[in-house]
Amino acid sequence: MTKSDPNRVLRRLPLVIGGLGAVLLLMNRLLTPELTNSQARGDVVGVILSAVLILTGLIWQQVQPRTPETVELIGEEGFFLAADLPETAKMELAWASRLLLTNTVTRSLIVYYQGKVLLRRGILAAKSEVTPGIILNRVLETQKPIYLVALYVYPGRFEFDYLPENTQGVICQPIGKGGVLILGANAPRSYTKQDENWIAGIADKLAVTLANNG
Repeated sequence: MTKSDPNRVLRRLPLVIGGLGAVLLLMNRLLTPELTNSQARGDVVGVILSAVLILTGLIWQQVQPRTPETVELIGEEGFFLAADLPETAKMELAWASRLLLTNTVTRSLIVYYQGKVLLRRGILAAKSEVTPGIILNRVLETQKPIYLVALYVYPGRFEFDYLPENTQGVICQPIGKGGVLILGANAPRSYTKQDENWIAGIADKLAVTLANNG
């Protein structure tokens, strides 16, 4: 379910107050049989204030960034680790996934390494197997991350059928030469540059652990 923008009312408040003030000034002028000098001066001040409020409201509509709208991802919450992993690798994967799920907008997380799914955690789709498509193969070949800021606009989104169907944003972060950390978010354009750098650091740490326990 889509959540409304919490700042919407605040951004529209100057427009509403300014418009209401202008209407009341006009009604007062039309209903006043005889205009006094003091009333004329008051009307001028009122018109100026209303104009300033309306202008402020219009500027806020254009300048203030909107909070990305979040959705409830479709799927079941779960936590699965490959049974044949060494305990050291299991602990490292559990630690890294928990950090990402609790400190970023990530709601679904998969570790794909050397052709196997080592970890699935968060809100999970019914499909558990990862079949690399064009995007994932590109990450594996180039060893460079890809951030799909709004998944629904990309034709290649269908390859991510192992993520919840309404996933809003995806980061594919390489894990060394043989794997990818796949992160699904519940809001588009929600990962910051700091998030991306942090995710890259965690992936590098996982690469060392998995290489040593391979």
